[in-house]
Amino acid sequence: MLEMKRRFFLAGTAAILAAPSMSFAQAAPTKGGTLKISVDQAASVIHPLLTRVNPEYLVTELLYSNLTRLRVDMSVEPDLAESWSANDALTEWTFKLRTGVTFHDGSAFTAKDVVATFKAILDPATASPGRNNVGPIADIIAVDDATVLFKLSGAYADLPVSMAYTNARIIPAAIATGDLKSLSTKAVGTGPFKLTSYEPDRLIVVERNEKYYDPARPYLDRVEVHVFPDTSAESSALLSGDIDVISTIQPPEFMRVDGNDGITTLRTPSGQFCNINFGCDTAPFNDPRVRKAIALTVDREAMVGFVTEGFGTIGNDTPLNPSYQFFSQVKQREANIEEAKKLLAEAGFPNGLEATLIASDRPAVRTQLAVALREMAKEAGITINVQTMPHATYLEQVWKKGSFYVGFYNMQPTPDGIFKLLYTSDAAWNETRWNNKAFDALVAEARGTTDEAKRTELYTKAQEIMNEEVPSIIPSFFDVLAAKRSWVEGFEAHPRASVFRLDYASLTDKAPKRG
Repeated sequence: MLEMKRRFFLAGTAAILAAPSMSFAQAAPTKGGTLKISVDQAASVIHPLLTRVNPEYLVTELLYSNLTRLRVDMSVEPDLAESWSANDALTEWTFKLRTGVTFHDGSAFTAKDVVATFKAILDPATASPGRNNVGPIADIIAVDDATVLFKLSGAYADLPVSMAYTNARIIPAAIATGDLKSLSTKAVGTGPFKLTSYEPDRLIVVERNEKYYDPARPYLDRVEVHVFPDTSAESSALLSGDIDVISTIQPPEFMRVDGNDGITTLRTPSGQFCNINFGCDTAPFNDPRVRKAIALTVDREAMVGFVTEGFGTIGNDTPLNPSYQFFSQVKQREANIEEAKKLLAEAGFPNGLEATLIASDRPAVRTQLAVALREMAKEAGITINVQTMPHATYLEQVWKKGSFYVGFYNMQPTPDGIFKLLYTSDAAWNETRWNNKAFDALVAEARGTTDEAKRTELYTKAQEIMNEEVPSIIPSFFDVLAAKRSWVEGFEAHPRASVFRLDYASLTDKAPKRG
């Protein structure tokens, strides 16, 4: 019976999801108008296969489509794919595509574009973060113009979810196999909006795609993405009505705007976190005793209060929390200064150690976390020198290269997604260089297992290994916070943090009229 239910789900889910949700009590969204949404850092990359941070994900989501997308409840729904099914072994997945869809340049969308896009993603020369996060794809075949077959190198239960990955936007085959670099300055997608102007440090403007596959959406005529490096100025702009939505707002500014007339604050639990990344291949952090000693100095209750300002939950040095399926409550690590000193002495540092911890200035909580750790570690004889730098400099000089720095990551759709993004040996962003073979094997086995009890067992063991080895310290998780003017409808804070769904946003007649 369970197997029959599984087969029905795999074969029929998309068709069911494709049916629009209807509420006869709600009026249809008003069409038209310009929405002004703010971000706190530049959208420096608009190449959809190479984006790295939330403002870039926001812009490419406006311009491109995936095969699937994520609802606010983290369930998967159709995008360019209308339905999908798998063989019993979960090694072959067939996606049926929408017909009559065109790219912004007028060319027709077909299965060949899907094939070319994924081959570009999987090509090491492209250097796409999606390469290790779209699943164990061995081959992609265009069966016909509206059917794509994915052949996998191993069983993979989460493929429909992985198709919604932020770096798996579909691009034209002519570009994917030709001048792929051209997408760094232009946008050719099938998304709900078209690119009008692109000033990555200041303003990105898009306008409605009149030939979008859903004639009802988008509701807006135009979206302006405004860059506000100064978060206080960003909040002031919301309060004055100069912008309509703050895509992601930090706790101090959230509390500042909350309760003001005409403002709606948005908050949702999430697996989003800041962490302290160790270069596990670099002394002294190649010794797990040193990593664990530093982790044992952390007062996690205090960290939630100081870093998330109460808008979050305690972490336990794994990237999973109760927001994820297959989360396991490994014994909670608590501060233990004497044990930390003992481990340091065993590792050859009886008199403590000194290290420089680097933090980007975006978001500001990175520096807050670094300063909090610096103060907590002092008692164990650990001297941490905090170095803050501009985010652009951090991305170029430290990210994926440093041995002791503060990271910031969105929740992924699945445990496999976050593990394969950051912590397996072949992870797209293998920052810690932890490279633990036992952990890798558990994650690999779990991704091809449909039995929930077995997956729970495998992911529990993986979390136990990570908690013991501490490739990074994850002291707390953040709620996702956003804010909007009350004249904005259809925009919600998404637990994934990198998903925005602005094609569902609309403006009421209370919104200011903009030319």
